[in-house]
Amino acid sequence: MRPLSDFAPQDLRRIRGVLFDIDDTLTTEGRLTAEAYSALSALKAAGFITVPVTGRPAGWCDHIARMWPVDGVVGENGAFYFWLDHAEKKLKQRYVKDAATRESDREKIAAVAAKILTAVPGCAMASDQRYREADIAIDFCEDVPRMPRACVERIKALMEDEGLTARISSIHVNGWLGDYDKLSSCRLFMQEQFGIDLADAKAQFVFAGDSPNDATLFGYFPYSVGVANVMDFADSLSSAPSFVTQMRCGAGFAELCRRLVENRD
Repeated sequence: MRPLSDFAPQDLRRIRGVLFDIDDTLTTEGRLTAEAYSALSALKAAGFITVPVTGRPAGWCDHIARMWPVDGVVGENGAFYFWLDHAEKKLKQRYVKDAATRESDREKIAAVAAKILTAVPGCAMASDQRYREADIAIDFCEDVPRMPRACVERIKALMEDEGLTARISSIHVNGWLGDYDKLSSCRLFMQEQFGIDLADAKAQFVFAGDSPNDATLFGYFPYSVGVANVMDFADSLSSAPSFVTQMRCGAGFAELCRRLVENRD
């Protein structure tokens, strides 16, 4: 992982868009700062494609797609993407699974969640669970006292033992039925909304993140960036980002945005 200052100007000038995690990448200690939001607005105003890629729920993503300076949002670790159709002035939704399958999945994963809450004292359902369509989120530090790393790994293992796909973020362990993930739905979004095959155009995009559930995207994009707090997970990343900012969380995201805007052709 090299410092962001090593991201060469000629490579920065190739970038067309930024895909980015939200929690502890865009936000800082659970809040969206004025600095980070202003940086995102400047990025969009400069003509970049902007897409949050998050484990947060459909309820949040409805608001984000409508209100933020973004082209769309990939939510619940890839279960869907939402975007605002400006011509029709309507929010539109694209789910990976149909409504009947999502309903069946919810019953199955709710039973897994109940087992985990009993097996791992101290964890809790995420406070945003009621707004979710396709996954469960087990809180290990957002609204409960921070749990030891071993407990977090146990939650993930229990999900996988029950046949769920599981990912650890900076605040939750998310679990769902299916083999989709953040990357697969980023590729779907870019193909369907922009006609861009990310397999061919990956060097024209930056992904910014901070935690193990971003590792697939870190490994996929040659110009991936971790905000400085990604180093908290350095020993548990299956793939590391190419570059790391000096600043943590939202300040690190703003640092990245400034470099991109300053080098915009």
